[in-house]
Amino acid sequence: MPRPDIEQPTPHINRPVFLISAGLIAVFVAFGAIRPEVASASFTAVQQSIVEGFGWFYIAAVAGFLGFALFLMLSRYGEVKLGSDDAEPDYSYVSWFAMLFSAGMGIGLMFFGVAEPIFHYTAPPVGPGNTLDAARQSMVITFFHWGMYAWAVYIVVGLALAYFSFRHNLPLTVRSALYPVLGERIHGSVGNAVDIFAMFGTMFGVATSLGLGVLQVNAGLEHLFGLPSTVGIQLALIAGITALATVSVVLGLDVGIRRLSELNVILAILILGFVLIAGPTLFLLRALMQNIGAYLSDVVRLTFRTYAYEPNEWLGSWTLFYWGWWISWSPFVGMFIARISRGRTIREFVMGVLLVPVLFTFLWMTVFGDTALWMQMNGIAPIAQIVTDNMPVALFVLLEALPLSTLTSLVAMLLIVTFFVTSADSGALVISIIASGGSEEPPVWQRVFWALAAGVVAAVLLVAGGLQSLQTAAIAGALPFAVIMVVLCYGLLRALQNERVHPAERLGISAYRPGPQVTVGGNWQRSLNRIIRFHGRDEVNAFLDQSVKPALEAVAVQLRERGLEAQVARSR
Repeated sequence: MPRPDIEQPTPHINRPVFLISAGLIAVFVAFGAIRPEVASASFTAVQQSIVEGFGWFYIAAVAGFLGFALFLMLSRYGEVKLGSDDAEPDYSYVSWFAMLFSAGMGIGLMFFGVAEPIFHYTAPPVGPGNTLDAARQSMVITFFHWGMYAWAVYIVVGLALAYFSFRHNLPLTVRSALYPVLGERIHGSVGNAVDIFAMFGTMFGVATSLGLGVLQVNAGLEHLFGLPSTVGIQLALIAGITALATVSVVLGLDVGIRRLSELNVILAILILGFVLIAGPTLFLLRALMQNIGAYLSDVVRLTFRTYAYEPNEWLGSWTLFYWGWWISWSPFVGMFIARISRGRTIREFVMGVLLVPVLFTFLWMTVFGDTALWMQMNGIAPIAQIVTDNMPVALFVLLEALPLSTLTSLVAMLLIVTFFVTSADSGALVISIIASGGSEEPPVWQRVFWALAAGVVAAVLLVAGGLQSLQTAAIAGALPFAVIMVVLCYGLLRALQNERVHPAERLGISAYRPGPQVTVGGNWQRSLNRIIRFHGRDEVNAFLDQSVKPALEAVAVQLRERGLEAQVARSR
């Protein structure tokens, strides 16, 4: 229930954020479209400089995010609700988990589920390839990249946004999570800069996923129907699937995105179950147990390994690419999971977001990755050569070696498309929320604009360098936001430490204190507006229905249990 002393956001455009973000993206698109060769060389140089200069920072930051998430889950702060103390979740567990999984990493699992374990098997970061030890390590490395660290990054952003928006009624934008640090400055240029970095990183994170999805759909069409794998076909696919994403984002969260997310989970479970049963079932079940144990045993060593004593390009092409990808996606996925997590406790949020998707991801990677390794080591399919020559087609080569290959390949392509659509429409919705100042229902035209923009950026990245440019965009877009995330952790902890204080004083900042206040350098106009703001009939009725009535009904229940007559009535 919104607090009456806080001005609620209304749908509009935050012009500085919208215009500057759109302008920066337009400059990037023009550069990539007009000078693709120069853009490709620039992307390579940028990636190399970031890996060499800031690789250590990515590694330390991501490790810290997981530690912070686990601390909040296990501490007394885990009891705090993301909303008022009597708030209830907006979605069931089934819908919640479906949307978490689809938004979090759907396309990536389809693209890398077969390809990554095989790649690490043939070309491990250290030591010889094509050995049993390389096979075991390939799955540990894959679990490392796709396991707890990815979702810990999402948790930090999502938890902060949900806490400050639903418990303190700040706008649902990234800047709100920095209120304990910046105070009223979040409403000015500093806050605008934070949101611009978030939008910029989100755009390139989403575009990276869209680019990977298009590469794989094109590879599947070529493998099944002989459709050539060309840039022209890929651009046509981007246009078509972006159009579907635009329709979904217009339909909104409950009609479009939620339904597609549930369809994604159904299709994913069907194809996962088929490969598990049709493949080497007993081997896969044993491998799952061994993979999880090896991951838990080696996770600390892998976490802090920077290959300082054996420098190579592997770290930047894989681990740092993933860390950058997760961080660049974190404003998007974080805000999206915040948007669907109102009413849950911090402990419930962390456990749900961290454990359930990670376990499903581990199962997915084992079924597809170990099936590919089993086929490669037993000479059933030349998947290693396929990964080297044409990585996006590896999934379809694996399915071809199993029964009903045509049908399962068609289902796989449909799943890729639906993952594509949910990523694009969820990303467009989140960017629109930021650009509209935190409105949970931004204007439709703005959602359409950002959905189309994501498609255009993905197209330019493919033209300007393919997979290499997609990786660079993810890593580069994440760097400034990684710094913001570190500050965000501090701000969230500082606010949680004040949870036992009176609600009006929790943040310890003047904007949250009742009564008129004028501070030097403060925004006294905003405070004055909150003091004299008129509350309309609809707002008063909502307060009576959502807060007053449930409280009185609870009192009536207690009175009736003690033999007294009591009822709650409301006159309109």
